[in-house]
This record gives sequence, structure tokens and C-alpha cells, in this order.
Amino acid sequence: MDSTASPRVPARTFGSVATAMVTPFHEDGSIDVDAGVAVAVKLVDDGCDALVLHGTTGESPTTHQPEKDDLMRAVVDAVGDRAMIIGGAGSNDTAHAVRIAQGAERSGAQGLLVVSPYYNRPSQEGVYQHIRTVADAVDVPVILYDIPGRTGVAIADDTLDRLAEHPRVKAVKDATGNVPAGFERMARTGLEFYSGDDALNFDWLAHGASGVISVVGHVTAGAYAEMVRAVDAGDLPGARDVAARLRPVVAALMGGGQGAVMAKHALHLQGVIPSPAVRLPLVSASEAEVEALAAVLREQGLLGA
Repeated sequence: MDSTASPRVPARTFGSVATAMVTPFHEDGSIDVDAGVAVAVKLVDDGCDALVLHGTTGESPTTHQPEKDDLMRAVVDAVGDRAMIIGGAGSNDTAHAVRIAQGAERSGAQGLLVVSPYYNRPSQEGVYQHIRTVADAVDVPVILYDIPGRTGVAIADDTLDRLAEHPRVKAVKDATGNVPAGFERMARTGLEFYSGDDALNFDWLAHGASGVISVVGHVTAGAYAEMVRAVDAGDLPGARDVAARLRPVVAALMGGGQGAVMAKHALHLQGVIPSPAVRLPLVSASEAEVEALAAVLREQGLLGA
């Protein structure tokens, strides 16, 4: 997580391999803090040097402030000395996003992930004002989350340029699918970029991204750390081999677009969490989908026979 870097290795305010962590629930739908800590410990042991709590994969739209803070405190206590703990501060209500951000900071978060407002589709000035207001309300570094496929509004170039001037805005998690545009934005703004799309992790790293913020990292964190080391060493063929090896796992977890659901099932299959329960409007995968996931994990040596 050292932000200093050699000419070859990019700055990494938010680490190099982060997993956007699920929020485990008991079967009755209540939050399972102990299971959340177990997931965090596993991920850091596997090779993550950062974790994102309460992002979309953590079911942020259906978890609430006291729960978010409880899990944040427990995870910070468990692994905060070994990994950067980043709190999601996403809402389409700016005042609500500020409360989430301040709660995360009070609970020990060392950074924040701030997504552009979703559904109400504000103007670019509205996007700017929303993110700036959240960043103004805290004293920890901020990574912007640009994912127009979910929010309905992209962060435009001019807006990004303005936000890059904010002293706490340090990076972008890019899930636009447009690596060439990101390559240009990195150079223009000086912001660190993180891949927000597991299928493009190698592409982003090869173009100079600082790291990845992954869902598939729930089961492949060590392999992503290997990929980062290879890119840092200039071994692009080696990194590409890792990406090829992970392709079936990426497809199994992300191919249906329900990464939070499938990541929980993967962890449940591995015995890391006692229940794959999710909160509506998410629903659990079908028996056939879970069997297909188990087959891929088994083939890749990520699940016992």
C-alpha cells in the first residue's frame, strides 16, 4: 500500500489487490459479523492488501448504518493492520452518502469508495457536487467509482478533471469497460486507476492500473496477487497466463451478472460462511447454477473433491 513507486510500478494508495467483500447474513437475514470477519481474514491471508466493505457486492442498498458500522469495526479490528479497509459510501441521496461516509470513518475505515449517484441521473454538475460534498465531509482518501451500467450516468471527462483537483480524491475504480479511455484519463489526471471488471483485470494492469477491485478475488486473491507481481516485473506473458487460467472462474462468478450472489455461494461451498443468504431483491442461485459453479471451482482446484 506504499504510495511511492518506481517508474515501472504505479502508486497504490488503495493497495494492489482488493476484494469487494460480501456481507454475510444469517438464514433469518440478520447480519453475521463473525462470518464477515472470517471472510476478511481469509481474503487477507490469501493475498489481498485491501478490502472494500459495503460496496454493491456487499449489498450496500439493503444494509443499514448500524450494521455497516458494526461490520466495519469488527473487520478493522481483525485485519486493519494488514490491509487497507475501504468503506463504500454510495447513495443517490447526498446527505445519506455523507452519513455513511462519516460512519465508516468513525468505525475505522482508512479510505472510501464513492459511486456516482444512481437512478435519479443528475447532471454532471450534480455528480460533481455530490462526490465533492462526500469528500469534503471526511479526512480519508477517496476512490471514485465510475460504473455507468449500474448508475445510469457516467463521470464525464470534465467532471473527472475537476474532481481530480480535490486533495482527498486519489483514484478511480473504473467499470466502464473502456480501457483505452481509462489509459488516457490516467495520464491526463494523474489519478490512480483500479480495474472494476474482473474480465478486464489483466488489460487494466497491462495499461498501468494500480490494481484491481475484484469480486472473483473471493476465491482467487492469491492468483491476482501473482498477476500483479508479474506485471510489476515486466512479465506480461506470465500475467497473461494467470488471466487465462482464471477465465473459467471469472465466467462462473460473473457471467450471469450476479457477482454478490455467486461469491456467497462460492464461499459457502468452501465452508468459509455458514449461509449464502442474500437480501431481496437479490435471490439465491438455483441448484443447477450452484452445481455448475462447484464444478468450475473443483476443476480449478478451488474446492475439494
